[in-house]
Amino acid sequence: MTTAAAKPFKITYTSANADMEEFHRLFDQTLTRVKSRMGQEHPLYIDYKPVKTGAQPIVDISPIDTSWVLGRFAAATPEHVDMAVKAARRAQKDWARRPWAERLGIMRKAASIIRERKYEIGSVMGLEVGKSRLEAMGDAEESADLIDYYCQQVEDAQGYVRPLGKLLPNEKTASVLRPYGVFVCIAPFNFPMALSTGMSSAALMAGNGVVYKPAQDTPWTGLMLYECYRDAGLPAGLFNFVTGTGSAIGDALWKHPGVDGIVFTGSKEIGMRMVKEFSRDWPKPTLMELGGKNPAIVTDSADLDMASDGIMRSAFGLQGQKCSACSRVYVDRKVAEPFLKKLLEKTAAIKIGDPTQRDVYFGPVINAKAVRTFEQAAADAKNGGTILAGGRKMDSVPFSKGHYVEPTIAQLPLDHRLFRDELFVPFLSVGIVSGLDEAIAEGNKADYGLTAGIFSSKREEIERFFDEIEAGVCYANRRTGATTGAWPGVQSFCGWKGSGSTGKGGCGPYYVAQFMREQSRTIME
Repeated sequence: MTTAAAKPFKITYTSANADMEEFHRLFDQTLTRVKSRMGQEHPLYIDYKPVKTGAQPIVDISPIDTSWVLGRFAAATPEHVDMAVKAARRAQKDWARRPWAERLGIMRKAASIIRERKYEIGSVMGLEVGKSRLEAMGDAEESADLIDYYCQQVEDAQGYVRPLGKLLPNEKTASVLRPYGVFVCIAPFNFPMALSTGMSSAALMAGNGVVYKPAQDTPWTGLMLYECYRDAGLPAGLFNFVTGTGSAIGDALWKHPGVDGIVFTGSKEIGMRMVKEFSRDWPKPTLMELGGKNPAIVTDSADLDMASDGIMRSAFGLQGQKCSACSRVYVDRKVAEPFLKKLLEKTAAIKIGDPTQRDVYFGPVINAKAVRTFEQAAADAKNGGTILAGGRKMDSVPFSKGHYVEPTIAQLPLDHRLFRDELFVPFLSVGIVSGLDEAIAEGNKADYGLTAGIFSSKREEIERFFDEIEAGVCYANRRTGATTGAWPGVQSFCGWKGSGSTGKGGCGPYYVAQFMREQSRTIME
């Protein structure tokens, strides 16, 4: 166990009761070591064997400074996907036959290893994603908590074996949840450890094999997850690490005939294509979390200090690159002016820079494509609307070598496309409404339904918001994040409408069972 792992305190996205001096000291030490390993070459890992490919490698570049080459990762071809799926199918049968308690023991060991390596994992994420220290460490801690929480679900359900009733005295019947077989796990860049771990660990503890593809922008973090599983004693072939471009291996992964299910976090466009095309001969499970366009409502009775804090943090944490980010606000016209004054003041005070450095809150967006999306949104906002803050790419030193854009707030007419389209950049659209009726109606117009928040001092308004808003994750008067900050076992992360395919989310009590199918077993004694 490293020195860092021996420390008793826990860092989350909003840590307030930890020894922050010691945290920063340990983070600085680890960051220096991680930087010394930049630029290495990494193969695929199939059946625990390193596999090199002849394809042009994926060059992992830091968004903080695009001259930093973090590593070179092998690019898989469809042939490598076939190898990985076959390895997973071979390993899965024995894994599924193991007692569920034995599987959980290995998974809990993986959680322990993640905690031991959390400073290293957090440092890699800071460099690779552009996460602040708290965001990166929260991501690592959440990963371990997800495993423990899901293990507890399986244990509480006694491995999902449940006695049923009987019609005859000599009849013994049980409901048993059984694994499907092999899941493809396709992860996003923004929570490269937590989302990868949550999706894959649930599949594994349910008895499935996994072929795992990290996002093209975050292969190093994905490799660290693979190493944690391997070192925990997960059997060879059960979890295969396959890096590559979506254009080269995306379809080959989820269309492979040996794949029984998909678990995916990413864009609605890609996810909906999977849902429509994956089930060809019979229905197959597609567990999708497909983004959000998350509203916050500020009523005329709101605490405006609380509202402006919560909305600023949700809009600009991780540079707005969260499925749960607050990307639109509907504020009652009676309080619009004082609310906006506070929001603009707090946004102007955000510390921008290299997010791996102490006390920096706001770093770069992930890549050049995200910069283009931001610039187009800023240009569109000027058509009928007003940019109140930001709106520009940051080109001056020390930002000129990275993908930095300004945190941006625009006041727009309610029919503007920026209230509907997911951007995944630090861009907050503000609409002025005449009251709660209009705010809820506007909030429900988007195709998405992931998270939503309200600020109100009236209980009846909060209850009505919960009853009428079309979102799976709802918050009221949350200063730490108007629409963000779900944690395993505390807030289920479940998407409605275009934000999800199952209505039963990660971090919640119904997640693991979705990786299994029911079998009724009757024995006549």
